[in-house]
Amino acid sequence: MDAGVGNIARPKSPPQNRFLSLRKLLCAASFEGMPDIVLATINAKFIHAAFGLRYLYANLGDLQSRVRIAEFDINQRPVDIAEVLLAHNPKIIGLGVYIWNVAEATEVVAAIKRVRPEVIIILGGPEVSYETESQSIVQLADYVITGEADLKFAEVCRELLHDRAGTECAPRPKIIPAPLPEFSQLKLPYEFYDERDIAHRIIYVEASRGCPFTCEFCLSSLDVPVRAVPIEQFLGEMQKLLDRGVRQFKFVDRTFNLNIATSRAILEFFLERHHPGNFYHFEMIPDRLPDALREIIARFPAGSLQFEVGIQTFNPQVGQLISRKQNYDRLAENLRFLRNETSVHVHADLIVGLPGESVESFAAGFDQLVSMRPQEIQVGILKRLRGTPIIRHDTEWQMAYNPCPPYEILQNKLINFATMQKLRRFARYWDMVGNSGNFVSTTPLIWESGSSPFSAFMRFSEWLHAHAGRTDGIALARLMEWLFEFLTTEIKSGAHPVAEALWTDYRRGGRHDRPSFLREYLPEDETVAPSRPMASLKRQSRHLVQSK
Repeated sequence: MDAGVGNIARPKSPPQNRFLSLRKLLCAASFEGMPDIVLATINAKFIHAAFGLRYLYANLGDLQSRVRIAEFDINQRPVDIAEVLLAHNPKIIGLGVYIWNVAEATEVVAAIKRVRPEVIIILGGPEVSYETESQSIVQLADYVITGEADLKFAEVCRELLHDRAGTECAPRPKIIPAPLPEFSQLKLPYEFYDERDIAHRIIYVEASRGCPFTCEFCLSSLDVPVRAVPIEQFLGEMQKLLDRGVRQFKFVDRTFNLNIATSRAILEFFLERHHPGNFYHFEMIPDRLPDALREIIARFPAGSLQFEVGIQTFNPQVGQLISRKQNYDRLAENLRFLRNETSVHVHADLIVGLPGESVESFAAGFDQLVSMRPQEIQVGILKRLRGTPIIRHDTEWQMAYNPCPPYEILQNKLINFATMQKLRRFARYWDMVGNSGNFVSTTPLIWESGSSPFSAFMRFSEWLHAHAGRTDGIALARLMEWLFEFLTTEIKSGAHPVAEALWTDYRRGGRHDRPSFLREYLPEDETVAPSRPMASLKRQSRHLVQSK
């Protein structure tokens, strides 16, 4: 019921048979005794452990023994999720609702209310914290706690259970706002990651909440006060996680490098305790990287540090329109430092569809970012998140959004629907080719002739869509073959250099079987052993071969 958490560069889920057994264990583990309260959510993937539920659980106080956590994922049918929840026979269900699960969550709530209308359902999370009353899921549920519900949820549950015990309280409103809690009021949740979480799932942590910036497309712009966990307390909790075997830490702080002294203390802490296989992900302000941080960042070994760098646009006028301030010269210099003088894996974000951003403007920004050589460029499609002030541009810039989640832009004044669809395909194919690490050597060949990377990749994107007719479910071998065909027939690149680049990329992923379409171009006596990416971070490790 707190703000949502993101993905750590999409590590793969466990094999399917293990995935199923673990999921059953997670559900079955909660059936020991019938709880009064079930805390539940639907995660985007099995590997995402619900950080918000653990915060709620940690702060339930004397109610904790009466509560169970039940996590699901969006691959499960809503009716089956409702079955598992009702099998607990709870009095109250607390359900975390996010942009990625609201459709499924609505079906779950509707089914429960048809079968067991007396079960009290309390909603929370960013998706139901704004524009609340108009939502179908809100109309179905009993209560909604808006904002950070870490403390308010326990308070409401106590009142409701007291009512059920026969003592009536004053009527309470359906929509219950939660005041922002300070960390001094909260019990931290890290002890409630269990051994299965540590072995198989992403471990989310936070040293702060809030953001000082006011970017109009982002929910964090509504959460201006930045509140920090006392550094000694936070590092003590991180030591406990390390002692328990945690090796990957995903920080959800929106501006990790806002307070330089705190950032440095955290980085020094992890560097002093670093072991091969440890991995740390941070979201960074791109134009804020002073020498005090540079020195320690440069000391982290390859494959251990990832920075998510939100650039969003290189157009200063667009930045001004959406209340995003950044120093572009300093940003460029910082990215060059990270690529040339450190081993940091840089994941940089750009957004398609911002008000005032034409295709030509976005293309220029994309080309500029490609020249800075981050390992990944996330091309995101603008979303109209509930509550964000981006809606103030709807009339002037004719912003039209999909009314269904994830509420992506369909068209605007400068980009019509057909063009936006092309850009959507561009983003998807770029993720498959440019970001995946499967084509590190091959991708630059697409614009090798000196053309704009954006224009060249858009040409490939349209060609690929004409041949594949889809943007998902394309097997790696088939994608390789299409890349070979495009480069040799459309770009007129030499077949042997293209084959060598594809073969190098293929082996980089730990593969050694020769795709049939490449065999005639490869030497028969090829004996170089394939490299083996780190099992848990394959996407990042495939990028390590890139020269700085």
